[in-house]
Amino acid sequence: MSVRDFVSEHFHHFNAGELTRCGNSLKEFLDGGGRLIVTLAGAMSTAQIGRSLGPAIKSQKIHAICCTGANLEEDVFNLLARSRYEDVKHWRDLSAADEKELRDRGMNRVTDVAIPEDVFREIEEGLMSLWQDASEVGDRRFPHEYLYDLIIHGDLEFDIDSGKSWLACAADANLPVFTPGWEDSTLGNILAARVLDRTIKDSSIIKSGLEGMQALADWYREDDSPTGILQIGGGIAGDFAISVVPMLRQDVGLDVPRWAWFGQISESRPSYGGYSGAPPNEKISWDKLDVSTPKFVIESDATIVLPLLLSLLE
Repeated sequence: MSVRDFVSEHFHHFNAGELTRCGNSLKEFLDGGGRLIVTLAGAMSTAQIGRSLGPAIKSQKIHAICCTGANLEEDVFNLLARSRYEDVKHWRDLSAADEKELRDRGMNRVTDVAIPEDVFREIEEGLMSLWQDASEVGDRRFPHEYLYDLIIHGDLEFDIDSGKSWLACAADANLPVFTPGWEDSTLGNILAARVLDRTIKDSSIIKSGLEGMQALADWYREDDSPTGILQIGGGIAGDFAISVVPMLRQDVGLDVPRWAWFGQISESRPSYGGYSGAPPNEKISWDKLDVSTPKFVIESDATIVLPLLLSLLE
């Protein structure tokens, strides 16, 4: 049976029931002309979320992405070198000595998979010419725009079907991507190193987080369609995106609509005091959501839930 029929048959209660209700509501929202921004925290790209996110972008179910720097770059790593990754089957049992052995071999572990250090250097080589050219002519771009250029115009050999890379699909669609705090990513560290050693003379070739917020504000206001947000995890990606509404309403003084739809997939709990676990109603007091905004929280593993949820939109 189809995914939709399977979910309809089996997913009725608790988090499963919330997934069904969320999927049905989101499909209705999008079919009614709504726009959706998806926020990505955690290691979703290394978990190959592009296999389901890419097709959703191509079918115009997703209209913007806000993600951590890790998710931005790790989708490129996956696109170019997935066959060189190593599966770490007994990752819960690794000792400190096991981790050192991975490090000594130049393997960087992300839960149950290890990424070769060589991949980072290969991407660095491709980006260096773009960064140096930008530095020489005073060009400034957002992090994803350099990667778009590399994917579309670079002499790259893809290791997987580009339709399973969310960033490749986003590049084809010229999708808006917002990446707050990019500096803490591997590529951000590399650029900082190249500025320190004076290989790159101008760090301002990367547009700032403030400029990213301004670009997000422009995107939010450029269309009269109701705009929803699907938050995967929490952290800076979710907080940055959702905060554009109170910024426009309270700080700029513009009468923009609040978010018209909200969904979150997270295992965080509000009792720990973290933003990632804050329930949707708390966002009402911050002027992000309204009382009437459809709100859903699925407390589960996003690597399981998100592919199912996106399949329900087909």
